[in-house]
Amino acid sequence: MNEEQKPKRAKRQFDEAFRRQAVALVESNRERPLREIAAELGVSVWNLRDWMGVYGRRSTPAQLEDEVARLRQELAEARDQRDALKKALGIVATPSRNASPK
Repeated sequence: MNEEQKPKRAKRQFDEAFRRQAVALVESNRERPLREIAAELGVSVWNLRDWMGVYGRRSTPAQLEDEVARLRQELAEARDQRDALKKALGIVATPSRNASPK
């Protein structure tokens, strides 16, 4: 079988300034998908993800503690909402004692 082989793409090199700017763009646009930003820049998602590990902002212990506290508060609120819904469902689902059976 003589199949035509695709020519290999030349390996592109990106300088450090481009990488840092790409990471800054990702960090300033957290709501946009990484895939979208990578396509806009003409790089792979994997390159962008790797660059974020190298050039991205590092979290300090104080920032991590703040994030943990925020997440714990959010979890407590979600649990309270869940418990309220469980109680409401229990009230609605319980048949009334005064209702006549059909």
